Amino acid sequence: MLLAVGSLFSPVMQILWQVFGLFIIFLALLDWISLYRLPTPTLERKLAHSLPLGIWSPVKLSISTIPPLKLEIFDDYPTPAVVQDQPYQVFLPATKKLQIQYLFQPQLRGNMLFPGIHLRLYSPWRLWSQRRYQHLPQTVRIYPNFAAIRKYMKLAMENRLGQLGIRKQQRRGEGMEFHQMREYREGDSMRQIDWKTSVRQRKLISREYTDEREQQVIFLLDCSQRMRAKDDHLSHFDHCLNALLLVAYAALRQGDAPGLLTFSGATRWLPPRPGQDTINHLLNQLYDLQPSTNSGDYLQAAQSLLQRQKKRALVIILTNLRDEDNPTLLTALGLLRKKHVVLIASLREQILEATQEKPISSFQSALRYAALEEYLLRRRQAHQALNAQGALSIDVLPEQLPAALINHYLEIKRSQRL
Repeated sequence: MLLAVGSLFSPVMQILWQVFGLFIIFLALLDWISLYRLPTPTLERKLAHSLPLGIWSPVKLSISTIPPLKLEIFDDYPTPAVVQDQPYQVFLPATKKLQIQYLFQPQLRGNMLFPGIHLRLYSPWRLWSQRRYQHLPQTVRIYPNFAAIRKYMKLAMENRLGQLGIRKQQRRGEGMEFHQMREYREGDSMRQIDWKTSVRQRKLISREYTDEREQQVIFLLDCSQRMRAKDDHLSHFDHCLNALLLVAYAALRQGDAPGLLTFSGATRWLPPRPGQDTINHLLNQLYDLQPSTNSGDYLQAAQSLLQRQKKRALVIILTNLRDEDNPTLLTALGLLRKKHVVLIASLREQILEATQEKPISSFQSALRYAALEEYLLRRRQAHQALNAQGALSIDVLPEQLPAALINHYLEIKRSQRL
C-alpha cells in the first residue's frame, strides 16, 4: 500500500510497486503449487460395528501425514443423527500421527453408512485452501438401546434395581419349585419350616423354593402407523423396542424363554428360546424394523400367534390403544385367553398430561380441557373393559414402560398365573 501511494508521486516508486506486485504473485503461485503437491493424509475411522439408538457414542479418527500440515476434518456421518465436536481443526507436525474423537448420536435404527471424510488443507503460507474428499465407506448397525441392559445388569448385581423403579416382589424362598433344605433364618415364614426334618435334626429346618423356570414370554409387537407417534427424539415404537429388550433380559435371568411376533407391518417370528444369545437374536430381528402405515389388526395377530405358539405363555401386547380398538381387541383377547395369560401394555402420549396441567385461561382452553377429560375417561373405560375380560393392562408414559413391564412380569410369575 505504501508503494502504491508513493507511485502517485514518483515514477521510481511506481516501478518498485509493480515489481513487488509481481513478487507477491510469484510467492502466491509457489504457495498454490505447494498446496496441490501436498499428499492427502492417511485417515482411519474407528467405531463399534453396532451402536445403540439415541445414545452418544465415540467415533475416533486417526490422521497421519509426512509434511507439517494444517487442516480441517469433517466426517461425512449418516443422518438422521446429531454430532458434537465437528468440524475439527488441527495442525500436524511432520511425521506425526494424531487421533481425534467426536460424539455421534444416531436417531434412526437400521444400517447406516459413513461414506467418507471431508478435508480442507491449507497451503504452507496459508494463502490458499483446498477441499479434498477421501472415500472411507463403513456400515454400522443401529440397534435399539441395548445400553439399558448393561445398566440393568450392573444394578442387579449390586441389588439396586429400585433405582430403575423395579419393585422387589417377594422374599427369596417363596416361589413354586423346591430348591433345597437349609437352616431356619430369621424372617422365614412358618409354612417354609419342615417340621419332620426339624424334629430329626433337633433344629429348625426350612424348605427353600425358587420361582418356576422355563416358562415362555412372547412379545406381540404392534408395527402399525400409530406407533410412529413421538414425545421426544424417539418414537413410541422405539420406546417399545427398548422396553422389550430389557424385559426379555429380565426374563432370561429368571430362567424363562422370551419370543417375539410382530403384526400390522413386516411379520417377524422368533420362537421362545432360553439362553443369553436370545438377546442377540432379538437385536438382529428388530434393529432394522420400522412401523408401517397400516392400521392395527389385533384379531389377525391373535390368530397368527395361536397358529405358531401351542404351549401356554405370557403374551405381552405392546401397542398404543384407542377406544375404537375395543371391539376387535376384545375378540382377539378372547381367543388368546383360552390358552395364554395376556398383558396389554399401552403407551400414553405425554402431551395429554402436559395439556391437562395447563391453566384454563380462555373459552378455547376450557373446551380443550373438557375434550381431553372425555378422551381420558374413554381410555380408562377401555382398559377397564380389558380387565373385565381377564386381561392385565397398563397405560403408562413411554419412559415409564420398562419398569412397569418388569414389575408386572415379576408379579405374574410370583402369583403363579402361568
